[in-house]
Formats: sequence, C-alpha cells, structure tokens
Amino acid sequence: MPDKKENQSRRQTNQYDKILRENLEITLPVIIKEILGLDIVKSEELPDDVQHTKERKPDALKKVTDVAGNTFVLHVEFQVKEESDMVFRMLEYYAMLARRYRLPIRQYVVFLGDADPRMSTEIDTVHMKFSYELISVRKANYRLFLKSDNPEVKMLGILGNFGSGDSYLVVKEIIEGVKSHTTGDFAESRYFKQLRIFVQLRSSLEQQFEKAMETVSKFFKEEKDFLYRKGEAKGEAKGKHKKAIDIARELKKEGLALDFIAKTTKLPIEEIEKL
Repeated sequence: MPDKKENQSRRQTNQYDKILRENLEITLPVIIKEILGLDIVKSEELPDDVQHTKERKPDALKKVTDVAGNTFVLHVEFQVKEESDMVFRMLEYYAMLARRYRLPIRQYVVFLGDADPRMSTEIDTVHMKFSYELISVRKANYRLFLKSDNPEVKMLGILGNFGSGDSYLVVKEIIEGVKSHTTGDFAESRYFKQLRIFVQLRSSLEQQFEKAMETVSKFFKEEKDFLYRKGEAKGEAKGKHKKAIDIARELKKEGLALDFIAKTTKLPIEEIEKL
C-alpha cells in the first residue's frame, strides 16, 4: 500500500502531467525545434490509442516531415523523475508504433527534473539493439523559451539553464515575461499557479520565486494578503490557525509540496499531512 510520501509524489507528478498536456499544443513546436533540434515543415496528429495492455498513452505522437523531406513518426515523452524501466517502456512503444505505421520511428524523452538524468537509454544484446534519445531541459538556455510570445512557453524557462546569471533576476525576468503576455486576471492567476508548480522541480529557486512574485505580481500580493491578513483584524489566534488550515488544505489539493505549504502557512508538516 502506497505511503503518504508516495501519494504526495504521485499527486505532484499528476499536476505536472496535467499542465504539460494542457499546454502541449503551444509548447510542443518550440520543444521540437529548440530542444530536439528538428526542423519540421509538416506535422500530422496521430491517434494516441496505440497501447493495448498499457495504462499510459504517449505524451506526444505525430507523423512529421522535416526540411530534408524525411517522413517519420515522432514520439515524445516528458519525465519529471527517474524511471528505471523507461528503456523498456520506450521499446514497447517502438514495437507498437512500427507495426502500426510502418514508418521510421524517432523517440525522445525530455527530462524536466533538476538533476542530470541517469536512466538507461539503450538495450544491447546478441539478438537486439535498441535506443532512444534522452534530453534534459536543464541544459537548454532559458532564453530559448523567453523568445516566444506565448506564456505557456515562457514558463518553461524556469526549468532551463540560467548560466552565470543571477537566479533571482532570471526568475523575475521569466515572471515578467509571462505577465507581460497575459491578458486578464484569470489567465494571470492560472499561469502563475502553473509556474509555481514548475518551480517545485527547481526547489532551490522557491525563495527567489516568492520574492520576485511579490515584486512583480499584483495577483500574488493579493494572494499573500489572503494567506496572511484576511481574518486577522480581530487578532484571534484561533481564527488565524483555522484560516491557515483551510489554505493548507486547498494548496494540498493543488498538489503542491508539503514543505512549500508549510513555509507558506507556517503550519507544521505533520499537521499538513493529516489534512
């Protein structure tokens, strides 16, 4: 039976998957060009029901033609954590795709985590050789994403390589880029919530992110007011605690990390785990 940490980890992974799928139509062309290095001139969506006994569907599956006239099936998976069996999962996909489409297959795993991935990328036996390409977004310059006019793409900059730049100034630049290309408070709220979830993949940036958000975003300032000031006029400690509990419960539903919720609400992690 999964323990609390496993359940928390699963909720977070589901949050990342949800955001990636929601934004994939806009972000995938940039990822294909800037991260995978493919110059695609024609793209056709393929059905993602290739699995038979598999529980998971491909993250991105397209029939594409590149600038040199090569037509092939492009299969992309996004990973936020190491998976020891990834090479076998990609092999299963390869076999099903090759059988169904009878075209060359190119497979990529785009790793979004903070550390360099160490997953095996090949199988080399007497009777079979197989490999896929593993690419870490962490090695891509964050400015590749900021070039876009789409907030969904700009958000991915938080996962990129900041080089020798000051992390606080880079985070602020990314937030300002998202904000400047967003229309309406609702959209701004949505993008900043998604950005906050991505920041959990770069835990070392959480403090800079909070500081930059307070400087840049009216939405975040109002949220901080809600988190810390609403209901405090009466100065009742009991009321403050109840409000913190309510906020922690909502943030936990959003799949945010327990340590982040604890820092935000000032509640002990043990208390948050019980919610």
